[in-house]
Amino acid sequence: MAISGLKGRSLLSLREFSGDEIRELLNRAADLKERSTLGQNAPVLAGKNIALIFLKPSCRTRVSFVVASTQSGAHAEIFNREDIRFGIKESVRDIARVFGRVFDGVMFRGFEHATVAEFAEYAGVPVWNGLCDSYHPTQVLADLLTLQENFGDLEGLPLTYVGDGRNNMAITLGIAAAKVGLDLRILSPKELQPAPGVIDELLVNRESEQARVLVTDSLEEALAGSACVYGDVWVSMGEEDQTQERINLLRDLKVTNDVMALSGRKDTIYLHCLPAFHLLDTETARAYPDICEVDDDVFEGDRSRVFDQSENRMHTAKALMQLTIAG
Repeated sequence: MAISGLKGRSLLSLREFSGDEIRELLNRAADLKERSTLGQNAPVLAGKNIALIFLKPSCRTRVSFVVASTQSGAHAEIFNREDIRFGIKESVRDIARVFGRVFDGVMFRGFEHATVAEFAEYAGVPVWNGLCDSYHPTQVLADLLTLQENFGDLEGLPLTYVGDGRNNMAITLGIAAAKVGLDLRILSPKELQPAPGVIDELLVNRESEQARVLVTDSLEEALAGSACVYGDVWVSMGEEDQTQERINLLRDLKVTNDVMALSGRKDTIYLHCLPAFHLLDTETARAYPDICEVDDDVFEGDRSRVFDQSENRMHTAKALMQLTIAG
C-alpha cells in the first residue's frame, strides 16, 4: 500500500490511520532509525517550520520532536502553556488558523481531546496529538516499533497492560490492538476497569481477526503467554489528589520478577511509557514509598526495553512528520 496517502493528515487518537498505514509508518521509522545510526539524516523537511505546543509539561515528547525536526532539516519552535492562553483571550479556532498560516505542522500536548480536535479542524496543516487526557497516539507508535523490533509480526502478539485501565495509554493500546491485531490484556482492579461499552467500541471496526482486548483483574489470566508486560504510573498527571487511593487499589499489581514469570515465556519483555516509579529517588516516591509500580530488578533487568522504547519516540515522530508533511 502506498503511504503517500498520509500527506496532509493529522494524528489525534490513532483511529485516523489504517492498520496498513501504521505498519508502513513503522517500517519507515525503522529505516530512518537505521539511517540515523549511520549519520544519514536526509533533510526531507528543509525549510519547514514545526510548532510544538505544550499545555502539559513533557520530557520525552519534547526531546523526541525537537531532535526529529532537526534531523529532518526543519525548525522547531516551542510554545509553553503561558505563551498561549487558549480560551482566555483568544479562541482555539483563531489560534489554530494563525498557526496554520505560518507553520507546516503542529505537535499539540494538552488536556481535553476536544481542544486538540478543534485545533486540527481549523489549522489546515497536520496536527499530531502528543498526549491528551483521552489518548496518547505518538507514544503508542513508539511502543509498536519496539514490539516489532523484538518480535517481528504484531498480529496476534500477546501484550499485557498493567495499571489504570481507563486511562489514555490503555485506551490507545486498545485502538492499536484493533488496527494491527494485538492480543491486548488490560490488567486492572475492577474499580479501574474501562466500561464494557468502551471495549466494544474499540473493536467494532477491528481490522484483524486476531485483534482482542481482554479486561481482567487476574494476574494469571492476563500474563499467560504474554510477550510483553507494559507498565504505567498509577497516578496520571493532574490526579495527584488520588495518590493514596490508587496505591491501595493497585499495590497488588506491582510488576516483579515473579509477575514476569507468570507469562511462562523466557522472551517476555518489559515496557513502560515513562516516567516510572521504580526507586525511591523522587520527591513523590519519598512521600509515598508504596507508589513504585515496578521493581527496580525488572526495570533495570535484561528483559527491560524501556529506553529502546523511549528512543523510538524520536524515530516514530520523525516518520510521522515526514510522511504527513512531505508524503
